[in-house]
Amino acid sequence: MQHFRKLYIYLIILLFLPSCTSVTTPPVSVQPTPPITTTPLLPVVPPLRNNVYHTVGPLETVWRLSKMYDVSVDSIIRANNLPSDSSIQKGQKLLIPNAAPLRPIIPLYSSPKWRYIIIHHSATEVGNALRFDDAHNRRGWEGLGYHFVIDNGTEGKQDGQIEVSPRWIKQRDGAHCKASNMNLKSIGICLVGNFNYEKVTRKQMDSAVYLVNKLRKFYGIPKGRILGHGQVKGACTDCPGKKFPWDEFMSKL
Repeated sequence: MQHFRKLYIYLIILLFLPSCTSVTTPPVSVQPTPPITTTPLLPVVPPLRNNVYHTVGPLETVWRLSKMYDVSVDSIIRANNLPSDSSIQKGQKLLIPNAAPLRPIIPLYSSPKWRYIIIHHSATEVGNALRFDDAHNRRGWEGLGYHFVIDNGTEGKQDGQIEVSPRWIKQRDGAHCKASNMNLKSIGICLVGNFNYEKVTRKQMDSAVYLVNKLRKFYGIPKGRILGHGQVKGACTDCPGKKFPWDEFMSKL
């Protein structure tokens, strides 16, 4: 009996051992850690610079040109052999070396007099501040009657370029709207073009919105006091033109 018990135990062990040796741990699949990727920093592209020629507008100075084109005063003086006092004349053609893209320089002066902004068109297909200054002088207006001119890409000026009038620099009354005594209390802005027949350019519109927003916020002028010339009480004109997109313009202010 004892012999059979030993034999039984022996058989059990033989059966158990193969089953244990056949048990293997399945390999663990280790996923490689993904590499850390970073977006490379894009290089800062400096503004494209070129030598450009600039025709001096009314009361423009070398200092103002240096700010408009982001160049030094000395570089303009040297490039044009200007006198030591850097005096220049309107209509003079200057080389602006290594000029950056033109940018508007809008001076702001503390004054309680500016309570309205009046929008005009030149009612001409071409023009700029210099041309209008000559025309207004011939009328006896003592120079350009507007405070700002927004060009349409003619007469050597860029589309949408903002020109600052001597009247604004000197903070003089306007000569652009007699009705309701607006010359005494309003800022006159003229967009070059005849908007009875043609459309305001996109760049002119963008510049007009930029300029008016800058002025109205500084002087606290409400939107209700931003008017087209023909909207002024007592004015008999369709200025700034039947096709001027007034609703679009006002919606962007």
